[in-house]
Amino acid sequence: MKTILPEQVQQKLQAGENLNLIDVREVSEVEAGHIPGIIHIPLNLLEFRLHELDKTKPYIMVCRSGGRSGQATTFLEAQGFDVTNMSGGMLEWNGEVK
Repeated sequence: MKTILPEQVQQKLQAGENLNLIDVREVSEVEAGHIPGIIHIPLNLLEFRLHELDKTKPYIMVCRSGGRSGQATTFLEAQGFDVTNMSGGMLEWNGEVK
């Protein structure tokens, strides 16, 4: 499984890169604060919303600490997607939050 640190994601965003961030946390967690521009797909709905994703795009998975996003990364990799897990999750995110 590919991983990326929160600081690296923040650097890419600050450099103007257009990232496809998928936050797999629950609705209440996302409402409490999330990275601007995320796609919100709760982990338990991921398999039902695969049709919304594009296999030609790379995705970075985000959750609270990296566990659920790790599960999502493993699942999406098995479906043929290019996915990276943001290790440490929002607990280690120091960038902008909405």
